Order: sequence, then C-alpha cells, then structure tokens
Amino acid sequence: MLFVALTMTLSGFAQFEQGKKYVGASLTGLDLSYSGVEDLNLGIEAKAGYLFADNLMLTAQAAYQHNGNDDVADYISVGVGGRYYIIQNGLYLGVNAKLLHANHNYNDVMPGIEVGYAFFVSKTVTIEPAIYYDQSFKNHSDYSKIGLRVGFGIYL
Repeated sequence: MLFVALTMTLSGFAQFEQGKKYVGASLTGLDLSYSGVEDLNLGIEAKAGYLFADNLMLTAQAAYQHNGNDDVADYISVGVGGRYYIIQNGLYLGVNAKLLHANHNYNDVMPGIEVGYAFFVSKTVTIEPAIYYDQSFKNHSDYSKIGLRVGFGIYL
C-alpha cells in the first residue's frame, strides 16, 4: 500500500510542475447551485491555464449561464484566477474574479473561491469536481452563489 501511495504521489507531481499548460471545460448548475432569484440553473464554462511555478496556476475563463426565471437574464462572464495544488494527488484551492454581463444591462464584479480535486483518468486527462462560491458586489442575497461544478481538464 505504501508503494502504491508513493507511486501515485510521484506521478501526480509531474502534472503540476512549472511550464505545464491546462485547458478545461465544465458544467455548472444542473440545479446544483443556489441563489435567491434563480429557478433552473445550467451553465458551461471554458478555462485555460499555465503553471508559472510548481503547484501554482494562472487561469483565464469564459462562461455562459442560463436561468429559468424570466426576471433574471441569462448572462456571460469572463475572468481570471489562480489555483494552488495543496497536495500532489490533485486537491486544489482556487480564487478568481469575474466580470458578469446580463441582457438587462446588469453588470457585476464577482470574486470567488473554490475547492476541487483533479482526478486523473489518464496521464493527462482529469475529471474535476469542485464546490464554489461567487460573491456578488451588487446584490449579495439574490446573486451570490454557492454550487457544484463538474468538469474535465487536460494537462499538456
């Protein structure tokens, strides 16, 4: 068991070393997130990243979110962030800041945090479940969001 654990740790470390590139996509929502004014919540997100140091990644992201409530518009967002891989097997902490724009001239800056896990299904491909929280500066009770995100990533 110790040998297996050591092997997993060493193989995971190689994926989070300086100079690696990352591309990923995820589904958010699926009624797994909550905010004060949304009914159906379904979104897609694309992300790209670069490990500028061992275990530290800079990311850029773009997303589209559909809400089932007629009073709340669908929105798009763009943002930047970072990840810190806590342990070499894939557990990470992330921070980000997004600029959100909705159809009804609603704009918001939303900083967020996430905790996730990069589960390697092959040498470079991961499945990445994460729990996230996005804080709205304009209307905390209606637009701040906590949810579950399930995605996949490729480390090049």
